[in-house]
Amino acid sequence: MDMNLYDPAEIRSSLLPFTFTRPVADIRVGILKISEKWEHFGFSVGFLTEEYLSAKFKSNNGSLKVNGALCPDESLVSAIKSLKEGQKLVSENTVLAQVGEGKESVEFRGPIRLIANPWEIFQHNKEQILLDYALLTKGRTSADITDPNTIVYNSENIFIEEGAEIKAAILNAEEGPIYIGKNAQVHEGAIIKGAFALCEGSHVNMGAKIKGDTTIGPYSKIGGEISNSVIFGYSNKGHDGFLGNSVIGEWCNLGADTNTSNLKNNYAAVKLWNYQSGRFANTGLQFCGLMMGDHAKCGINTMFNTGTVVGVGSNVFGSGYPRNFVPSFAWGGASGLTTFQLRKFYEVAEAVMKRRSIELDDQERDMLSKVFELTAAYRIWENKA
Repeated sequence: MDMNLYDPAEIRSSLLPFTFTRPVADIRVGILKISEKWEHFGFSVGFLTEEYLSAKFKSNNGSLKVNGALCPDESLVSAIKSLKEGQKLVSENTVLAQVGEGKESVEFRGPIRLIANPWEIFQHNKEQILLDYALLTKGRTSADITDPNTIVYNSENIFIEEGAEIKAAILNAEEGPIYIGKNAQVHEGAIIKGAFALCEGSHVNMGAKIKGDTTIGPYSKIGGEISNSVIFGYSNKGHDGFLGNSVIGEWCNLGADTNTSNLKNNYAAVKLWNYQSGRFANTGLQFCGLMMGDHAKCGINTMFNTGTVVGVGSNVFGSGYPRNFVPSFAWGGASGLTTFQLRKFYEVAEAVMKRRSIELDDQERDMLSKVFELTAAYRIWENKA
């Protein structure tokens, strides 16, 4: 069944900087991206998104349109499949799905999960790991853990895909499932507590300490201490240092001994930069760390304060705490910021992506060039020049 996942304008704005480079439904929460969840329920997925993203994220011919921030479950899928031409499925005042014009409302009475703010990606990650784990493992048998030096707690709650390797690690699935993806590797001395997902081709480095409710997307490398965080994919936090209650985009790199604060000294609720309002918004959360957009980097010993947002393509380095909002394509840190010019940025991005055998093609360059234009207003030092 064909469907198009569309970007609700308000939610798309709220989810920046992550939605500068992807539709809302391309966000990973749990084990899978939102779009991949729908595919596992039998839908053929297209996207209705910003024009500059449409070359990469294409639409299809289906008349069914579904809110791209909506995470599916069995009851929701059943209700959507029951919609007739001209009907829309709503929950209170929120449109969930529609067929054609969608003039006739059908009320959905069950609970829903919308990912409408950046912090909700880690906040609801355990819930989504549980649902995705059930979806991915239903009727399947896990590969065996053959290493005699790996210690396992609650083995029936652990699923290992083909080609994964685990050596001399501790896997504790007593408080949530552990999913180890295809060809992923868990190295010696790593300690992992569920709920946890390690996606295809990713590595947990030696001696890492991974606390629960964490997802590591495909082809990433992680080390040090990580708690309740989501890394979308193709990113590295390979060394010691703490990452907590954070979301990291694709093609990011955190230098050795990078540390994020996820709790204010006065234990107050954390405020986070909101692109929609142009000011810091109260998350209502006591724990909230770093939101880092795609292709962003930071140098060794970088310290991020509680509730920091780093935009797309930024390079943060130097002593002291950088500001809590670092605009896209910024270069520098606490001592000041300049612009990371596109020519230099592309040199880095090309080298980084080549390490994963992926080309920085014209389509990707065009998209990133548009993001550079869209974010110019946030680089206030440019506007003063």
